[in-house]
Amino acid sequence: MNFETLLYQQEGYIGTLTINRPEALNALNETVLKELKSFAEQIRSHKDIRVLIITGSGEKAFVAGADIKAMQGMTPQEATDFSTMAQTAFDSIEALPFAVIAAVNGFALGGGCELALSCDLILASEKAKFGLPEVTLGLLPCFGGTQRLPRAIGLYKAREMVFSGEFYSAEACKELGFVNRVIAPAELWNEARKLAATIASRGPVAIAKAKQSLNTGVELPITEGLQQEAALFGELFDTKDHHEGIGAFIEKRNPDFKGE
Repeated sequence: MNFETLLYQQEGYIGTLTINRPEALNALNETVLKELKSFAEQIRSHKDIRVLIITGSGEKAFVAGADIKAMQGMTPQEATDFSTMAQTAFDSIEALPFAVIAAVNGFALGGGCELALSCDLILASEKAKFGLPEVTLGLLPCFGGTQRLPRAIGLYKAREMVFSGEFYSAEACKELGFVNRVIAPAELWNEARKLAATIASRGPVAIAKAKQSLNTGVELPITEGLQQEAALFGELFDTKDHHEGIGAFIEKRNPDFKGE
């Protein structure tokens, strides 16, 4: 996979996607968003990946936001189309059938914060800063921020973050509930890899079904969510991974999951 603004590497079952516009603090322009969507469409069918880590190039930024200069002069329809394009790209990341970890190494502002929110887990450097500062530009978060953030931390806390437009430390975001871990900058990559390796060692079909249950079930009434959970649980009994996992447990050995 060759991209202009993205770098992809894979080692074993773990892939790493780097947003690579360091000269613009990895800001999201049309090219990045189109390439993110294309990447997600290509990688989702790869059977040899079990965890994806997303990070930003350089030491300053994960993604510093949307490319403001690129938005200057947009018509209302062009702005709506730009928002829809970004939402579609982030939806594609969120819908990947394996775990996605955001390793936030610096500024995650505006679209960068929204990209992190589309991932399953967020690990942040102690130096990371999060924020949705769109209101300081007379705009609102439009890459999914007004929808994913309240689902992650609750409506009232999300309102404060969106309405103030202020930056939040990684530790503050951990307290709010949408950052999983805050890590020393020098250890961020090692910790992301360690967590990815742990997840990659588990049953990949089970991870995919668990992700489906979590992501869709949270929007359902509890009775429907429980029905979905039971149905997905039942589906796993028709997989080779299920037989391998239970067999390994009974035989007191480590399982060798094939994703089947």
